[in-house]
Amino acid sequence: MSVVEIKDLSFAYDKQTILENINLNVEERDFLAIIGPNGGGKSTLLKLILGINPLKSGSITIQGKKPSQSLKHIGYVPQNTNINTDFPIKAIEVVMMGHTPGKRPLFGYGRDEISCALGALAQVGMQEFAQTKIGSLSGGQRQRVMIARALCANPSILILDEPTSSIDITGQRSIYELLRELNKQITVIVVSHDISVILEYANKAAHVNKTLSYHDISDKKSTFHTHGNQEHFCEIELLQMLAPSSCNSCESEPQWRIKP
Repeated sequence: MSVVEIKDLSFAYDKQTILENINLNVEERDFLAIIGPNGGGKSTLLKLILGINPLKSGSITIQGKKPSQSLKHIGYVPQNTNINTDFPIKAIEVVMMGHTPGKRPLFGYGRDEISCALGALAQVGMQEFAQTKIGSLSGGQRQRVMIARALCANPSILILDEPTSSIDITGQRSIYELLRELNKQITVIVVSHDISVILEYANKAAHVNKTLSYHDISDKKSTFHTHGNQEHFCEIELLQMLAPSSCNSCESEPQWRIKP
């Protein structure tokens, strides 16, 4: 079942084409990694999926509906989660911001909403930090809180834009292990420059640089050469596979592919 379906999408800013003839289907429980150069259109694609930018050509449906009608199904974690660390707000208060946008925090949150926020913190392993000021947490811990905020709306799709860009290597792996667990229940879409995300966690990959190249990489042992080490897949081969010059269909077999 397709949860996100994009057909013949093109988009331009002031006559400068950013995305051209984009076609993409994201299935239920997919872990899709989107890679590509800076300025290639990754963030613009996310904004279109989220309904932030208006469609000009083509179509996007999320669970069969227009993006503007489907926001309740999407949890979004933006790229820049750096905040004013001196601002006196607790982790649980940040998470509760993930409730329905029409909620007025001035009048407080109900028990069910507080319970939901605590549950979301528990999902990301941060329940013991519920009453900790957000500025006292590490970068990785703050990112987990932001993921919990997105989960508080009970989404069926979780979209993250460079979720580990300011986190150390240990913290990065921790975040992606968390996403692997969440992916058992919901669809995950991650924009990242981290090739290891694709090699270790994603089952689908898309390279965006104005156009889009898409591949099913769920069976990595038959897709990538391992250099004799079943735990080490070839990153160069992956980049060749996803380059815009390669085939656009995951159905066909690239001629350069090397079998283990």
